Amino acid sequence: MLEVLFLGTGASTPSRQSGLPSVAIRKGKEICLMDCGEGTQRQLMVSPFSYMKIDTVLISHLHGDHFLGLPGLLLTMGISGRKKPITVVGPEGIKEILLPILEVCGDELPYELKILEPSHGDVLETEDVIVSVFKTDHTVPSLGFVLSEKDRLRASPSKIAKLGVNSEDVDRILKGGSVNGVVAKDISSGTVKGLKIVYSGDTKPCESLIDAAKDADLLIHESTFKSDLKGPAEEHGHSTAVQAAEIAKKSNVRYLCLTHISNRYRNRSVLKEEASAVFPKVIVAQDMMRISVTREEIKLI
Repeated sequence: MLEVLFLGTGASTPSRQSGLPSVAIRKGKEICLMDCGEGTQRQLMVSPFSYMKIDTVLISHLHGDHFLGLPGLLLTMGISGRKKPITVVGPEGIKEILLPILEVCGDELPYELKILEPSHGDVLETEDVIVSVFKTDHTVPSLGFVLSEKDRLRASPSKIAKLGVNSEDVDRILKGGSVNGVVAKDISSGTVKGLKIVYSGDTKPCESLIDAAKDADLLIHESTFKSDLKGPAEEHGHSTAVQAAEIAKKSNVRYLCLTHISNRYRNRSVLKEEASAVFPKVIVAQDMMRISVTREEIKLI
């Protein structure tokens, strides 16, 4: 299972109803943070996700509403006693911008900060997930991200019973261990494909996003405007709700979640109405909304 927490779902500036863009995805004990607008750390503090358990931060681009919460979050982690390394991934230039800000703000971080500037197609692997990077089409260099669970072996109850393997040993064996000479192939029956979540960041519709989102379980797509503002969306490198739905349909995703929504839409249902006319399985994000993603269903928690 993957858990998705929307920490901020607005665009450009915060409002009373919504903070700036940030999405946290939890797999087991790992948390991956996608974008980090101003105020993200405070949202994390009142959420069920611990900011100290974030292992990876993915920054889609260097516009302030997606990035300016990161220095404060990193410094707070240090003040709170973090020792574990953290990896920050972003477009070219993030290292040149982030390090001087941290230097001006105060003491050295008491943990290792790894900063990566990947290219289209690059892959980052953690213990439980794989992050793939793809180029998007915004007004500045921008990235989108695919977060996938690793495929896992399917346990065979009949083989487990036949070999007398204890239930508490099954997971250890399937992850590559050995118990009394029993290894994964002895108790497995094929593989289970990992879940896949795609985050668009800010972007106009583009082929690279369609390709990256193919057969995803959940596409988290920016939806800054309604379709009557298609012109301004194009001019500023954004997408409309209808365009996000068209991407979801072309990519054959299971569910679409709209986020990065202009403050002009106090009633976000108008965006859902537009999008669902093209692609029926639409969720409109709200701040602090949580979604569980499993093979069987995608639902609000």
